[in-house]
Amino acid sequence: MSDRRATVRAVLDRVEKEGRTSLTAPECKEICDAYAIPLPKEGLANSADEAAKLAGDIGYPVVMKIVSADILHKTEAGGVLVGVADEAAAKAGFESIIANAKAYKADAKIDGVQVQQMVSGGQEVIVGAVTDPSFGKLVAFGLGGILVEVLKDITFRLAPASKDDALGMLDGIKAAEILKGVRGAAAVDRDALAAIIVNTSELTADFPEIQEIDLNPILADEHGATAVDALVSVDFSPPKEVYRPSQEEIVTAMNRIFNPKAVAVVGASDGEGKIGNSVMKNIINGGYAGELYPINPKADEILGKKAYKSVLDIPGDVDVAVFAVPAKFCVAAMEEVGKKGIPGAIMIPSGFAEVGESELQEELVAMARKYNVRIMGPNIYGFYYTPANLCATFCTPYDVKGKAALSSQSGGVGMSIIGFSRSTKMGVSAIVGLGNKSDLDEDDLLIYFEQDPNTDVIAMHAEDLKDGRSFAEVAERVSKKKPVVMLKAGRTQLGAKAAASHTGALAGNDKIYDDVLRASGVIRAYALNDLLQFARGLPILPTPKGENIVIITGAGGSGVLLSDACVDAGLSLMKFPQDLDEAFKQYIPPFGASGNPVDITGGEPPTTYEKTIKLGLEDDRIHSLILGYWHTIITPPMVFAELCARVVQEARDKGIDKPVVASLVGDVEVEEASEYLYERGIVACPYTAELPVAILGAKYQWARGAGLL
Repeated sequence: MSDRRATVRAVLDRVEKEGRTSLTAPECKEICDAYAIPLPKEGLANSADEAAKLAGDIGYPVVMKIVSADILHKTEAGGVLVGVADEAAAKAGFESIIANAKAYKADAKIDGVQVQQMVSGGQEVIVGAVTDPSFGKLVAFGLGGILVEVLKDITFRLAPASKDDALGMLDGIKAAEILKGVRGAAAVDRDALAAIIVNTSELTADFPEIQEIDLNPILADEHGATAVDALVSVDFSPPKEVYRPSQEEIVTAMNRIFNPKAVAVVGASDGEGKIGNSVMKNIINGGYAGELYPINPKADEILGKKAYKSVLDIPGDVDVAVFAVPAKFCVAAMEEVGKKGIPGAIMIPSGFAEVGESELQEELVAMARKYNVRIMGPNIYGFYYTPANLCATFCTPYDVKGKAALSSQSGGVGMSIIGFSRSTKMGVSAIVGLGNKSDLDEDDLLIYFEQDPNTDVIAMHAEDLKDGRSFAEVAERVSKKKPVVMLKAGRTQLGAKAAASHTGALAGNDKIYDDVLRASGVIRAYALNDLLQFARGLPILPTPKGENIVIITGAGGSGVLLSDACVDAGLSLMKFPQDLDEAFKQYIPPFGASGNPVDITGGEPPTTYEKTIKLGLEDDRIHSLILGYWHTIITPPMVFAELCARVVQEARDKGIDKPVVASLVGDVEVEEASEYLYERGIVACPYTAELPVAILGAKYQWARGAGLL
């Protein structure tokens, strides 16, 4: 054990032995010193004379505070004096603080009075650590004063955090410019602040029993940073163990689930309208070519397939069992599945934790763990995996193959995914229901789809993350290879009960999700339509080679809306060099607008669209195009769509493949034109300027996070 760990361990052992849940000020000072977290000079006085001597050694003015594990709210107890200026004031201050403390809580155990160097000046900031139910240990940073109290301007990262993480946090708050110096003020010492963030994160990560650290305020200036005050709370309850197989075990099991050679349907039925009947029909009608075994103790044959009384009676190996029996029969059936050595169970039945039957769900999971069976669900619609022509679901079959894998925690959202996919002819590799997530969750799907050659983008709906830390760690790796999109539902609700300190109270659960997901490279969708549109559009768009974006539009108003959308999507318009501006001007009428956006106006013939788009594609300095089409008699929607698709394809044939998105506004014909473009690899949306730009912005967000720009 390192010296710093040994120091902190000794302090925590003492606190645990005394049955306390928080550290005294001297104890906070001791552990902060061990981890190089700067606090003011201080000492503990047990008499008025000691207080005066300490104050003299430290240097006036000083701050004096009561030290008692029984008095957490020192100011409220009259236990804090600021600006103590001389020896007489120090002696009198000691006496008054002790008297106030005894009057506030007569039975309080008083350790003495802390005499502390008074630090002033500089920018107020806070650094803290919290323990989140999903993500575990987190470090937080924000500006002090009204900016953090009222505006909740704070950012989070998983602990331990690196120096790069810490510097990113300094830039990640809304008021980041203040730290760089405004109105003549000097910039703060960023390295000093980053060091405090890193060291605080390491302290909380090294000791699971540390629940919360609150360094508030920290005063930072160009010379360094010092925490004026520190609060540390602890919880010595043993942490809950999280079941997590190795990555190799996950991939092995998931490969058999998604690419099974044999499937058993437990509860298969000949009865129309029954789930066991629908599952059988969908697997057959979906084109699955492997072995299919219906399980029903009362039938000899179901839908032309020999029926078995139990999975134990099946002669060969089985890779996955789809459950379509009432919840009360599932544990016994799971035991038979386990004894048969089936690695995957698709639990369609409801009637478990979602209706309060948590014990039944725990019993089911325990039985599955006993035999190393991975569970999807329960309470799900099943799943689709189109490369294997597998529709293991009671919903209708779906067979449009593509590169998008989607999952949902909610059955209703799953129906929306299926409906959107069908209506837009969106190709998918998978649609997966996760339901109660008693076992398999988003982490497992990420690990499988990471190595799945049939998947290029992963889009997920989640109401919670069972193990947010594991998800973030996996997502950080996977997002370097493939875009990961998440719609986190419940974003307006606070998560875990806020703690009493500033850091804890500011740890709104959705803010934590937002910061950690973003730091992990996850693209966050804030609406269901965004999730679906990103899943559809991202696989189509090529990876951009740079940040220079050009808008070409047939209407000035469209150009304004598209420009606004670029700002919202984190995109910036290219500033034209003179030669490029002159090149575009030759195609723009005198009353059009030069510069970016390029406004060709609505009166121009189709050839003007064609020439400007071609110029945008062929100039190497331009990296992406946003097209704003305005419905006119001169250039009808399908004429625009056909010329646009042709020009883009001609460029691709020459090896030029840039992201191109289009906004089409006009009468209903723009819907057909948009679909025509989408089918030819151009993301096009009718009646909206914002959506195609948002999809392009998501592609850029992924490319930046993956280090491709």
